[in-house]
Amino acid sequence: MLSMTKKTGYGLIALSHLAKMEGEQPASAREIADRHGIPLSLLMNVLKELSAAGYVESVRGAHGGYRLAVEPEEISLADLITTVEGPIRLAECIADHDRPGDDETCHLLTSCPIADPVHRVNRRLADFLKTVTLAEIIAPAVAAVEDS
Repeated sequence: MLSMTKKTGYGLIALSHLAKMEGEQPASAREIADRHGIPLSLLMNVLKELSAAGYVESVRGAHGGYRLAVEPEEISLADLITTVEGPIRLAECIADHDRPGDDETCHLLTSCPIADPVHRVNRRLADFLKTVTLAEIIAPAVAAVEDS
């Protein structure tokens, strides 16, 4: 079964929280963690990864915290997943040739009857996740129903 990892979920919660903030006001990691009942230590690691990728920025000082560094329309679900988890991989036989040492790990790959279809599904899934933006995710459900 496909499911979102906790790390991806916490990243999505943090990005959603920051996207809904008024103006340039930052939110602390503790504020986000307390508001949504998620572990502070894991959230801080996720925010650090999102900051390194340029999706959020850290604001120092007594009233510091984090804020979005790009518009919600510019952050896709694929961006988030790739930032906090690495490449989108439906199966372990799907290698990321851009990452050193990430070779195809399945010893059945050369004779596997489903390798090609699985790779095609993986590409379609990755392409779809690139189209889902943070803006779409945080939009009120009413707007999503009206678009149908």
